[in-house]
Amino acid sequence: MKQGRKKTGGRYHASRKKRLHERAGQIRVAKLGQEKRKSKKTRGGSRKTFMINAKFMNLNEKGKAVKVEIKKVLETPSNRFFARQNILTKGTIVETDKGKAKITSRPTQEGTVNGILIK
Repeated sequence: MKQGRKKTGGRYHASRKKRLHERAGQIRVAKLGQEKRKSKKTRGGSRKTFMINAKFMNLNEKGKAVKVEIKKVLETPSNRFFARQNILTKGTIVETDKGKAKITSRPTQEGTVNGILIK
């Protein structure tokens, strides 16, 4: 059998390296603090805006969006250590001026913090 060939005579192709768009990016976390956003060029030339720090959120109550200030992070179902570090993720329960609210957006993907009131 010839080296570098299959039994059928076809060639074996060496596995390739990862392309730039396939490589993992830097891990981003949105924290509670003074408002700060960044944007990144994505594949295809578009831009993706992501949140680094957030102080306010858009709260949806009775079909209307109201801008409220986030006072503190109460709990994060995905990771209990995130609440201690004031990291904002989807599903995080935060204390606001209007009461407890649950974040429904993905701040590190969308660049905004949206949520709903919970009782």
